[in-house]
Amino acid sequence: MTHPELIFTAASGVAAMTWLSLVASLFAAKFRPWIWLATGIVIPASFAIAYIMLLASGWGASPGGGFGSIGEVRTLFANDAALTAGWLHYLAFDLFVGTWIAREGLDKGVMRILLIPCLLLTFIFGPEGRLMC
Repeated sequence: MTHPELIFTAASGVAAMTWLSLVASLFAAKFRPWIWLATGIVIPASFAIAYIMLLASGWGASPGGGFGSIGEVRTLFANDAALTAGWLHYLAFDLFVGTWIAREGLDKGVMRILLIPCLLLTFIFGPEGRLMC
């Protein structure tokens, strides 16, 4: 396995466990502050650090890659380090938003059971979960 593949696999596993913890936090008030610290700050920040490292390691590996056109983005993501960095971006951002949904939902008195589909949709489809809540 290459370096980006190891990071991809590890981050995906951590994200899955962290999302399960986020759902559990809806029903575990005692542990909620610690879980939200992990899901809203610690894990997304860790993914951000790995993101920066991957971008640095893959910088220049995809000549012609960039963000100016769909072709440039396709070229950029042909590099495994850049593709894994992009994946980490999604994982970090969606987890941050999921924590926001949980926090805001509970603060507004939304039934916990109704927050679960919002979190699930955010985990799988990103912005759609936020649109629901």
